[in-house]
Amino acid sequence: MIVFFVSSIGIIFFNMLKKLNLENILFLDIETVPEFSSYDELSDEKKTLWELKSQYQRKDEFTAKEFYDRAGIWAEFGKIVCISVGYFVLKENNRSFRTTTFHGEEKKLLQGFKELLNNYFHQAQHLLCAHNGKEFDFPYIARRMLIHSIELPSKLDLFGKKPWEVPHLDTLELWKFGDYKHYTSLKLMTHVLGVPSPKDDIDGSQVRDVFYEENNVLRIVSYCEKDVVAIAQIFLKLRQEKLLEESEITSV
Repeated sequence: MIVFFVSSIGIIFFNMLKKLNLENILFLDIETVPEFSSYDELSDEKKTLWELKSQYQRKDEFTAKEFYDRAGIWAEFGKIVCISVGYFVLKENNRSFRTTTFHGEEKKLLQGFKELLNNYFHQAQHLLCAHNGKEFDFPYIARRMLIHSIELPSKLDLFGKKPWEVPHLDTLELWKFGDYKHYTSLKLMTHVLGVPSPKDDIDGSQVRDVFYEENNVLRIVSYCEKDVVAIAQIFLKLRQEKLLEESEITSV
């Protein structure tokens, strides 16, 4: 059994990283938007709570209403519009990387994601990997599941687990080397590591408009799946392995 050690300050031994079986890792990314299309749709109580929650970030530069377009980054005021996942399939000397996406009504997509984890990624050796996942994707999914009264799958239920028992990998954390102050975006990491950039259409700041104004969730899905591929490519680069070629990547 491979022991994956994560220190209290997030330093990960890369020699252990190389020993992980790629087929045991589920790469993922989520896209989120404000829960409602506009601030005016909030109840009076929710407006007050939003004003209090966003006060530190917006300061005096924006009103709570003006700042509402950014509500998607908080699980209490946003919702998930898609969860894209990707996984490696290794056969003899051949490898492929397959992506798929859960989208639609939030509760249903969360249930679909949970079923995937429970059916195929629930063993001790299985790990989840995202970029900034420990600060954003993993807790966001868990919070939205609880809001919808969905019991957490084992891979998201961290209660009582020691740091080295948490089944999560984070490409941002790997790149930090224990430096808490250092944030590197997925786009910057792909650039400096020579990985093809996924940002060829939209970026995170445009997801809200594409969802509510264009009503084009499939465009968001395509963007999200490209991010999943980029995360997997970064992971390969950190292991000093050959990057995926286009012919090895399929969407199912």
